[in-house]
Amino acid sequence: HRLIFGAIATLSEGANPCDVVTVSEFLDNRGELEQAGGLEYLATLANETPGAANARSYAKILRERSMLRSLISAGNEISGAAFSTDGRTASEIVDEAERLVFQIAESGARGRAGFKSLKQILPDAVDRIDLLHQSDGEITGIPSGYTEFDKLTAGLQPGDLIVVAGRPSMGKTTLAINIAENAAIGSKVPTAIFSMEMPSEQLAFRMISSLGRVNQTHLRTGNFPDEDWSRINTAVQLMSEAPIFIDDTAGLSPTEIRARARRLQREHGLGLIVVDYLQLMSVPGNKENRATEISEISRSLKALAKELSLPIIALSQLNRSVEQRTDKRPVMSDLRESGAIEQDADLIIFIYREEVYNQDTPRKGIADITIAKQRNGPIGDFPLTFVGRYTKFENWVPEAYGEESFPT
Repeated sequence: HRLIFGAIATLSEGANPCDVVTVSEFLDNRGELEQAGGLEYLATLANETPGAANARSYAKILRERSMLRSLISAGNEISGAAFSTDGRTASEIVDEAERLVFQIAESGARGRAGFKSLKQILPDAVDRIDLLHQSDGEITGIPSGYTEFDKLTAGLQPGDLIVVAGRPSMGKTTLAINIAENAAIGSKVPTAIFSMEMPSEQLAFRMISSLGRVNQTHLRTGNFPDEDWSRINTAVQLMSEAPIFIDDTAGLSPTEIRARARRLQREHGLGLIVVDYLQLMSVPGNKENRATEISEISRSLKALAKELSLPIIALSQLNRSVEQRTDKRPVMSDLRESGAIEQDADLIIFIYREEVYNQDTPRKGIADITIAKQRNGPIGDFPLTFVGRYTKFENWVPEAYGEESFPT
């Protein structure tokens, strides 16, 4: 049947008719006619072929059977790997099994996708335009909790990969967690946090400090006044009711994050994902350079954001080259393994706090937030207030600094 189908495909590509005579001649010229069953078998097939009216349904059956055969093949491969590990750990074999099954699922999704006519696309586009028009410039995505950010972006948009980048101690994790708090508590958006750098308990401490406005140093040491208990209890109450889910497994692969996010979406729904941070992820079996590995990670996160139709905030480190410059404000080329991240991200946000380099700066407590890339909107800068003792970013209020405009 493969020989016969190959002959039909070749003839069709050359705009030649496909019938018993032309197919048999094609196979005969290649010495494959007898192997394909001969002229009599071709005639039998032609007589038993159903009409073209239900071709789409037949193709669907073929796709289903093909996926089932792929599952059988993957199952055999997984079983073989489990029986003969070749030095691999059980975790590595599970990663490979998930990758194989995901490839099958992805190929099935691709088969169901494909071209759409403009006529099919336009209703959704017009509905989106109408929604934006009715919003009158207001937030159409998930509110971040930061006024200037939401003015520039209209909120966190579904399908977007949002990269938050900065040097160590700039507050990447703090900003991402604050946004997660605002989304989950303020807008009741189910939020997943993959914390590969920080244990979940430490993350909970930070959130209690942020939401309860309790000094985080006092909280860590237990040396706080009794009146802080009311603030702690208020924060704990808010957190216990918030749809926030934390996974602090180290070194997760894109396949593992995808599998866990899908499972969480099935069980609880999911509206936002935070990954802290991108360079701590791994790609099992990748023997190429780190840039290639990061490329696969960023591409996978973008694909996941699109598949689940939700925003993903991925934190990223910057190169050390920033430290050698007089002006240490980050630029796009400072992104570590920047090529793939710059290409895949829909939104790139840089955090810069001058006080990290100069403790005597008059701009202490002010963070400069730069939207360096926005695929579907403007770029720009705005300040936020950084309250380090509470691990919290807040909207910048000029009056609080005796100023009337953007701090310089």
